[in-house]
Amino acid sequence: MTALALEVVTIPVADLDRAKEFYAGLGWRLDADFVLGGRRAIQFTPPGSACSIHFSTGNPAVPPGSAQGLFLVVPDIAAARDDLARRGVTTGGIFHLTPDGRADGPAPDRGTYNSYSAFTDPDGNGWLLQEVTTRLPGRIDPGTASFATVAELAGALRRAEAAHGEHEKRTGVRDEDWPDWYARFMVSEQDGTAPPS
Repeated sequence: MTALALEVVTIPVADLDRAKEFYAGLGWRLDADFVLGGRRAIQFTPPGSACSIHFSTGNPAVPPGSAQGLFLVVPDIAAARDDLARRGVTTGGIFHLTPDGRADGPAPDRGTYNSYSAFTDPDGNGWLLQEVTTRLPGRIDPGTASFATVAELAGALRRAEAAHGEHEKRTGVRDEDWPDWYARFMVSEQDGTAPPS
């Protein structure tokens, strides 16, 4: 199959400069701001993301604020909300999903993929923070691992350390090859394969 990399999503806004100021204030990287084909092109990339955003204006079929449910995956939902608050962005409370709907607070077991918080940009485009600590099988290419932030890598190292401690208890032997064990554990956690034994 041909590789199909989703690299840009277009966000409808009313005012390009206001949108640029808001997203720069989030700490997102400004990749481009130039005129091409008679239209201004502005592109930002969130930290750790392989996908960027462009702004569009003046399209009646896609009015400002009509982009909703845009997910931003974070390793720690509370830390992400705190960072947004420091930047002057108001977010909704943390919530999780239940069989009956939605409940306040993070997922009781802090289950990956199930703690959320929402915010909007000045036009009303809706973003959803989602806490992901362990990827579902098949979500990451097998044999690879990537970490978007220092906090995400540190969390993976802590989980590897705890799992490795259990491994050494099971074997009753100090594992001199622990760096390789950690690496195999961290990759297996992301690609959904069996962890090292």
